[in-house]
Amino acid sequence: MTKDKVCITLTDGRKINLELFREYAPESVENFMRLVQDGFYDGLCFHRVIPGFMIQGGGFKAGKGELIHKPAPRTVRGEFAANGVRNALRHTPGVVSMARTPDPNSASSQFFICVEDLPYLDGQYAAFGQTADEQSLKTAIEISEVKTCSVDGFRDVPVEPVVIESIKVAE
Repeated sequence: MTKDKVCITLTDGRKINLELFREYAPESVENFMRLVQDGFYDGLCFHRVIPGFMIQGGGFKAGKGELIHKPAPRTVRGEFAANGVRNALRHTPGVVSMARTPDPNSASSQFFICVEDLPYLDGQYAAFGQTADEQSLKTAIEISEVKTCSVDGFRDVPVEPVVIESIKVAE
């Protein structure tokens, strides 16, 4: 498998290492890597965290009692079976997938990391990577379990923001 590797560094010093798989979702990986190289994710937060489900980030900055949307520069085609694209990567713990609206071709910058087996998402969302080690998965699970509240109509927002300091290409 061809693997691109990135490291998400949080402002609290924790890290989540990811391996991305172009053979499953080449457009999603290419888009994500371009955003990483442009520094798009720096300063954004994981704005939706649900224990036993996933953590989602890549579209908002945490303000004082608000979420500030950061528009993405482009959208990509949904690379999953329900959209006519073969993608065999399953939504198991640690898998990274593109978030989207009900429009199958609306994925842009937001992504989520699964913290449990989520087979009902298979074929519905573009899975494109996974956590690269046990500690990275453990960090994602810890984030999913933080105390949450509602902000600006969004539910499951961490009370204490979980901020991405940077996402960098790794060796």
